[in-house]
Amino acid sequence: MLALKYLLMLLGAGLFGSAGAVVVYDVYVSERLRRLIQRKANGDSDAAVTLPPLPLASVRWKLAQKLAAAGILPLLLAPSIVVVPDGSAGVRISQIRGARPGTLYPGVHIVTPLIDSVALYDTREQVYSTVAAETDKKKGEVLSVQAREGLNIGLAVSVRYRLDPRRLDSIHTNLPQPVGEQVVAPVVSTIYRQLAPNYMTREIFATKREELRSKAAEAITARLASDGIVVREVLLRDLQLPEEYAKGLEGLLLKEQEDERLTTEQDIKFKEVKIAELEAEAQKARSVKQAEAQAQVRVLQAKAEADAMQYTLPLKQKQIEQTKLEAQARKEATLQNAEAAAQAKVIDSKAELERQKNLSEAEANRIRVTAAADSERMKFEAAVLKSNPMLIQKIIAERLSDKLQIMMVPMDGRNFFASDVMRSAFSGLGSPNGNAVDEPDPSTQPTTSAAVQRKAPRRP
Repeated sequence: MLALKYLLMLLGAGLFGSAGAVVVYDVYVSERLRRLIQRKANGDSDAAVTLPPLPLASVRWKLAQKLAAAGILPLLLAPSIVVVPDGSAGVRISQIRGARPGTLYPGVHIVTPLIDSVALYDTREQVYSTVAAETDKKKGEVLSVQAREGLNIGLAVSVRYRLDPRRLDSIHTNLPQPVGEQVVAPVVSTIYRQLAPNYMTREIFATKREELRSKAAEAITARLASDGIVVREVLLRDLQLPEEYAKGLEGLLLKEQEDERLTTEQDIKFKEVKIAELEAEAQKARSVKQAEAQAQVRVLQAKAEADAMQYTLPLKQKQIEQTKLEAQARKEATLQNAEAAAQAKVIDSKAELERQKNLSEAEANRIRVTAAADSERMKFEAAVLKSNPMLIQKIIAERLSDKLQIMMVPMDGRNFFASDVMRSAFSGLGSPNGNAVDEPDPSTQPTTSAAVQRKAPRRP
């Protein structure tokens, strides 16, 4: 709606401008036509001829009037649209009847153009504050009141209030503007100055500070409510006492604190003495009770011993008889245990003999089986060695060291390149007496031979 309002205003202004432009254009064209006619008349005759101005009947007055009339309507409609923003409320002011009843709340409203206007008021909470004493950091209105002694006290007060939207017409008609400075500030100052003389300076500073604040809040709320102002909260933030009184009060408070400390210490000492007396009496009563209890215990013990002596001798005789019976029972049990142990040893000896016999038979059987197996193995090895005599050298080389490698190569291989190498290696070996070993005859040797080569050392 706000955009529509501005659009109507632009449309009205445009129509009025168009009407004026039509009139100006027609006047300009008429004047040019008159000049052209005059030039033509002067060219036909030698004497200069002055033509009268053309009549204004050639101007399009009707079109201009229509455009102007069409522009009046948007210009009249635009002021009739009023937009009340959030946090505000409006009062309709008539040029004829003054402030009209009713409140215009946030939103779009239609009013009578050229007759009605709208006065906007902030309906959000506002704060009116005073300071106890003006300093470089705190500047504002100073509220000073007099206590009963006549001393001036500075008060730092904050009042949260808001305008009642339902009574904006009365506020606009009856209250001066702005309301915070012209109405709230005088009421707050007056109420506190009326209530402060009922209290002593010390009471305002300490004991009855909250009472003063609550009474002032009630009075301020009631006074401003009659004018349509709703008070939400009244705060008394700080007090500023006169400098000399503050020093004297500080000294008096220190003395009172010292007096209270001494009184408290005296009460503590008195209570400690009282506690000591009570503890002594309690200890005395406990000692008496303990002595009486011990005496009664001794009397009871004596009676118990006298009663017990009547049953002591029969009990001792019974204990002696019981001891004899227990000794005889232990003797018989010992004999029985010895006989059982002897029988157990005989049984163990027989079992051990039987076990040794079984072990001997098992060992003899194992030896016979092992001998038969060894005989069979030796027969098999003799047959293998008879068929392959070179296996003896291989077995001996394997058992000599784990660093020897065995390789089987044919002794009569002509096309095997390692045969010559092996033959030359064996031919270079000396005999135990230093002579060279005779090279064996390939015709009398087996078809294969074993070559012994030292293994390369292994890496860790």
